Amino acid sequence: MLAPLLSMTGEFALIKFKATTQLTSINMKSNFKKTALLLTGILAGGKLFAQTPDSTKVQQQSDYVQPFSPHAFRTWSIGLNGGLLTPYTIFGMKQQDFKSPHEQFGYSGYIKDQILPSFGIQADYLGGKVGGGVTPFDQANGTYSSFSTKINYAVDLVGNFTFANISWRHEQGFIQPYLTLGGGLINYTASYTGPNGTTNTGGKTHDYYIPVGLGLKLNVARGVNIDLGYQVNFVNADDFDGVVTGPTSDRFSYAHAGLEFALGSSRKPQLATHNPVASMRHEYLMDEQKLQTQVDQQRAANQQLQSQLNATNQTLAKLTTDSDGDGVPDAYDKCPNTPAGTQVDGAGCPLPVNKPDVKVYVTKEDQQVVNEAVKNLEFDFGKSTIREHSDESLNKLAQLMVAKKFHLKLAGYTDNVGSVAANLKLSRARAEAVKTYLATQGVDSSLIQAEGYGKANPIASNATDAGRQINRRVEFTLF
Repeated sequence: MLAPLLSMTGEFALIKFKATTQLTSINMKSNFKKTALLLTGILAGGKLFAQTPDSTKVQQQSDYVQPFSPHAFRTWSIGLNGGLLTPYTIFGMKQQDFKSPHEQFGYSGYIKDQILPSFGIQADYLGGKVGGGVTPFDQANGTYSSFSTKINYAVDLVGNFTFANISWRHEQGFIQPYLTLGGGLINYTASYTGPNGTTNTGGKTHDYYIPVGLGLKLNVARGVNIDLGYQVNFVNADDFDGVVTGPTSDRFSYAHAGLEFALGSSRKPQLATHNPVASMRHEYLMDEQKLQTQVDQQRAANQQLQSQLNATNQTLAKLTTDSDGDGVPDAYDKCPNTPAGTQVDGAGCPLPVNKPDVKVYVTKEDQQVVNEAVKNLEFDFGKSTIREHSDESLNKLAQLMVAKKFHLKLAGYTDNVGSVAANLKLSRARAEAVKTYLATQGVDSSLIQAEGYGKANPIASNATDAGRQINRRVEFTLF
């Protein structure tokens, strides 16, 4: 199964390189040969690592990790890669200074700490050359035909996001796709060739760059993975190719293949490739076996106790039956058929109900609160709307009624303007308005009685506006 997969991986890499050759010169053939030999060597080495006797059985047995066990995995790993460096990227060459890429050999290495199963921190090193040219480019100071940039070193720190390392179908996954993103520092020396064949070489330059990559890791052996990846590097400068032109910074890509080796004890699985589902299944099977053993041991004892339990249940049923539900079994209930909810004594007979007399006294302070509410209560003309300045006194009355559970009778009155029927209706509405307001302040509405008496019993002259305003009132009786 492994050989066809590795062969397919190699074909994928060669097809990808073939697409790039349409933009390059004949000199690329030697680079392809070097890369193909490198990839073949890596794949062959991976197959040798993979040919461990009974490797599948070993993984199934030794990859089990008890859930939440500390220090159970190998989290550190190193990787070595080789591949092609080119100014051509998946974003094309349209905005690059040189339009035709020249592929060059590149090499890289990294060390990674896998913090989570799907995330790790990785430190990378990259070296090699990047070249391009053929297509001339007019500049203010002449025309350039080609360039070659040596990467003295490029170091970066990236986050490595691993996917598909959890499988519900297999004990151990084989392929882990990943993405990388980070930033770093690059040091390079760029040279370019003019139309007269003169080569100009600049000094060493360093700048920041952002590497963005994706790839696949193939688990060919315990702690050994084949790494196939593609990375685009965005340089924070336009002189990476030796020529400064246009508003766009330079970029280059790195297609690579290599091997990753997990560090640490070989008895521990690698965290990035570990399938926790397999450990969960193993844990489940072990617990199931233990439980089954306990069940078998208890089954015989349960059968022996069952007959004793049946006899005991029959006896308990006679002693615990409570037909009237008063909490006293029928065997001891001297007053059967007690109504539901009745409190009974130990013999099942109803307890005497004593209702204590509760006397409520209205103090002078209480009456003063009522007087203030009456004094400050006013309504709009012809309406049952309580004026806003009455709220404070009514709020104090509501607090008093809630605290002492007082009853309150409200008697509504009006002035003599309007018909008897209309005034009677309005007076009732005003009494109900006060009742509603007090209820909104927490008073039990069942404790309030609201009545309306129209224009009866005036307490001031209806000949003046002030008198009529006073007669538009609600009287309070607290008891």
